[in-house]
Amino acid sequence: MLLLTGEYELRIDEKNRLSIPSRVREQISEEEWGSGFYLVWGVNRILSLYPEKYYQRIALAVAPRRVAPDESLAFDRVNFALAGRIDLDRQGRVLLGEKMVSRAKLSEEVSLIGARDHLEIWDRQQWERYLAKHMEAHEQMLLQAREEALKREREMAGL
Repeated sequence: MLLLTGEYELRIDEKNRLSIPSRVREQISEEEWGSGFYLVWGVNRILSLYPEKYYQRIALAVAPRRVAPDESLAFDRVNFALAGRIDLDRQGRVLLGEKMVSRAKLSEEVSLIGARDHLEIWDRQQWERYLAKHMEAHEQMLLQAREEALKREREMAGL
């Protein structure tokens, strides 16, 4: 199972390289998920990194359903044109394309976050604003999830 977690404050260097922390790399089995990543244009101008074998598995499953063929073709063109395979160098860095960095409006100060099955690269200030806006709702969902888990536990115990 692929489970990527954590929040890391990083810098994009002058050559657009981003170090992937060893804690993150340790979460990804090279044998199961490959040694590289796909850099993908995500929702809200957020760049996403998917482990290569995982992205290859889901790539064909992301096409929107119930749309006209020309809309599906447009989706494929944009989706796959803005995705690309990238490798880690010997120092554990990935090279981010200049256009992708520019389109995502990333400064050199970024946050790399684990988002279950992928990593997201956020401009650090944008990430902090996002967290501030969504933290209260997260806390409420967390409480609800805990209550559900406790309820299931009680039911399983016959209480």
